[in-house]
Amino acid sequence: MKTRKLSEYTIFFIIYACIGWIYEVSLETFIYKWGFSNRGVLYGPWLPVYGFGALTFIVLWYRLIKDKPIVKKLCMIPVIFLLTMVTATALELLTSYLCEWTMGSWPWQTYKDYAINFEGRIALSPSIRFGIGGVVFLYVIQPFLDKLAAKLSDKQAKTAAIIILTVLGIDMFCKFVLPIIF
Repeated sequence: MKTRKLSEYTIFFIIYACIGWIYEVSLETFIYKWGFSNRGVLYGPWLPVYGFGALTFIVLWYRLIKDKPIVKKLCMIPVIFLLTMVTATALELLTSYLCEWTMGSWPWQTYKDYAINFEGRIALSPSIRFGIGGVVFLYVIQPFLDKLAAKLSDKQAKTAAIIILTVLGIDMFCKFVLPIIF
């Protein structure tokens, strides 16, 4: 059972990391009209911070609404919004420090121009979007993904997880190790 859960979490991680990449690229390309750029720290179309954020939401907060009556779920929307907003903002802040420590800077725009920000690393406006995203993830996307994952056999889930981890491992090797060697 633990292997199955880890396989599912790996699948969820990559799906949410890809959704985050699509969100960031779309925002930059179509809303801000800055043009396309790979928003990830890796080469592939994924942003690991979104995968980790979504898994954090699933582990910490999804149980508050999963399998609950619809009325209770609806009453929990403001709570889930605040919990995911705070969680994602804390994760973004920690990630900015980690990226700055390991790579010299963080790979997203500075929030210094935003009215309410902390060190340009986090700001209220993106935090609100993260809260809305957290509600959408936990109320809409995750129940759908749970149903899809339930249709996979244990072998299929494990195989998918191995492929995902292999591709991510190759991507990280190419991004961080090859430049050191060459």
